[in-house]
Amino acid sequence: MKESPEFVRTSLAASITLGLKPGRFYRNAHLYCINLLVHYNEGCSANCSYCGLQKNRPGTYDRKSFIRVDWPLYSTNEIIKRMKEREEKIERVCISMITRRKSVHHTMEIAKRIKENTDIPISFLVSPTVLLKGDFEKFKEAGADKIGIAIDAATPELFDRHRGKGVRGPHKWERYVKMFREAIKVFGKGNVGSHFIVGLGETEKQMVEAIQFVKDMGGETHLFSFYPEPGSLLEKESPPPIGTYRRIQIARYLIDNEIIRAEDMRFNEKEQIVDFGIDITPYVEDGECFMTSGCVGKKGRVACNRPYANERPGDNIRNYPFKPEKHDIEKIKSQIFIYE
Repeated sequence: MKESPEFVRTSLAASITLGLKPGRFYRNAHLYCINLLVHYNEGCSANCSYCGLQKNRPGTYDRKSFIRVDWPLYSTNEIIKRMKEREEKIERVCISMITRRKSVHHTMEIAKRIKENTDIPISFLVSPTVLLKGDFEKFKEAGADKIGIAIDAATPELFDRHRGKGVRGPHKWERYVKMFREAIKVFGKGNVGSHFIVGLGETEKQMVEAIQFVKDMGGETHLFSFYPEPGSLLEKESPPPIGTYRRIQIARYLIDNEIIRAEDMRFNEKEQIVDFGIDITPYVEDGECFMTSGCVGKKGRVACNRPYANERPGDNIRNYPFKPEKHDIEKIKSQIFIYE
């Protein structure tokens, strides 16, 4: 059977970058992080409402998409060979688990093989539900220098609705927070990142408070905009309004860079941001806050830039995989204070 650790799935963007699939990126974007996903024929045991890999989604697991795109399956040896050939262009590799205990051991095995053949920094995107005491120490020994934990939902109630009892899923908010704190103890402040998805029913104030909560624990936030995966429980829902997403992007940047705190911001009766507590003009003009947030790579910049994982390539980019140009900034300015 073609399963991990001998086989691994990789994103379409990574497949193109490694020369495994033909294609090119809109506006000549470049991917700097090779995203890998462990694979088993029985799939993931979780049932998160928004996820393309949810166990109740129709179709065989190997044909299910994830964060908008296909994830083709390749030999792990072939992936490592291709990465080694292109090592000067790759700044990081991220290995993602699914909710299966065996994925813990296989993620480490894949990492060790990568480490034996390359000097590329390695991140693990882990599933706290299947972790045991001492696993984070083992992850570090296996070669990981950064950890990602996809909390995704901004509040305990939304987490339970979309990932726990609400969908008959195994995940618990308390477990995720506990494991986040454990990861920081082992890997240190700034080396553990949380994924949050804007558009799962939270208010802007709730999302800003969640980002501050993670920052106060010693972590950072990697921000996603909800995208309705066909066949998922939320397939008929819409992405968050662009004004909402732009304001949250700015807030995340200011909080993660310790420029301002959540409690310094002001909100209206709908809990939308109306005042950031600081003049945001220089940060908007610079444009970095609208770029994809993720783990940094060898060159000190965000490597996990996930080109067009939040939206189809075109004029409506949400997470820019490159520095926004002047015409992009002008468009963004017109979006920031749109309230819906």
